[in-house]
Amino acid sequence: MASPQGSRAPLEFGGPLGAAALMLLLPATMFHLLLVARSGPARLLGPPPYLPGPEVLWSPRLLLLWLTWLGLQAALYLLPARKVAEGLELKDKSRLRYPINGFQALVLTALLVGLAVSAGLPLGALPEVLLPLAFAATLTAFIFSLLLYLKALVAPASALAPGGNSGNPIYDFFLGRELNPRICSFDFKYFCELRPGLIGWVLINLALLMQEAELRGSPSLAMWLVNGFQLLYVGDALWHEEAVLTTMDITHDGFGFMLAFGDLAWVPFTYSLQAQFLLHHPQPLGLPMASVICLIKAVGYYIFRGANSQKNTFRKNPSDPRVAGLETIPTATGRQLLVSGWWGLVRHPNYLGDLIMALAWSLPCGVSHLLPYFYLLYFTALLVHREARDEQQCLQKYGRAWHEYCRRVPYRILPYVY
Repeated sequence: MASPQGSRAPLEFGGPLGAAALMLLLPATMFHLLLVARSGPARLLGPPPYLPGPEVLWSPRLLLLWLTWLGLQAALYLLPARKVAEGLELKDKSRLRYPINGFQALVLTALLVGLAVSAGLPLGALPEVLLPLAFAATLTAFIFSLLLYLKALVAPASALAPGGNSGNPIYDFFLGRELNPRICSFDFKYFCELRPGLIGWVLINLALLMQEAELRGSPSLAMWLVNGFQLLYVGDALWHEEAVLTTMDITHDGFGFMLAFGDLAWVPFTYSLQAQFLLHHPQPLGLPMASVICLIKAVGYYIFRGANSQKNTFRKNPSDPRVAGLETIPTATGRQLLVSGWWGLVRHPNYLGDLIMALAWSLPCGVSHLLPYFYLLYFTALLVHREARDEQQCLQKYGRAWHEYCRRVPYRILPYVY
């Protein structure tokens, strides 16, 4: 067993106590949202209409359905990829290889679901079983995280994540000990990051749209907008799948309960909250307001995609004509920090675009309830916290060059505000 690193790395998320609290709070929040979205008052801060018993949550049939879904996505992951990319250099100077076929998996899933629906699959009935399905996903995440923790106990020191090797089992179980847990070439973290949860999210949205059509004759304009906006987001993430290889989740965080639960349960069952709300609380939406919302979405997507594409192009090839003229700051590591273009506007322009898009997803739900804006509130807190983690890591990595960058670009996410 590798020796603990806790004496050298500060603990995040409130240490073991905070990790234990989050392992209870996150699933409880998810189930609370699922319950109140279908209730009459739909109060975000109010109590749920009822507390489901074991007979409501536990369903062997739905556990089998969930495991079948994971198996399908794993099979699609193993199909020949349009490209195989290398990740960043690891501690032992090696680079892992990753199949870039997430968008292919999305398209094939859509074709398979379309064939199944045409053959009589009652996809519109899926919203009625979201609670037991979410319970199956949560149970899977806990068991999977335990197996990952046990696997990491015998992993070499070079395979461990920077922060998940504290020696405290609760904290390490939550944050994840091993950086890139694999069996042969199958990378568990990379697979879970963008496949079953994100594709499951748009599938749940589609099921909610189909049930609304069954109940009311046709889907509402608000439901179409939410489905379209979020499908674009997922499709964009999978089309640019290679970009995830340079994110904090892949390069820094271990694979434990935090990411396993987030990827497998939190994403599909809470990110579909707007569509869940609209099914049970239809909202009138005229074309003028819908046009304004589409414009907000377009602005957010333009910032988000422009910033991410500029960053990824620069990381791949600083001499690329699209970024060669941008101003940079040299660092002691040999890398350059962009200080113009999108990254001269704020330190995290991609986060700004993400938040504008989150607002556009919520606006079709009207302004009578706070519940559909949960994602915007949660995502703001998440990105502010992630930005603080980014700042700490960049300061340790780049030192004086990062201080100079912060002096040149004083605003973190929102110009002239934060």
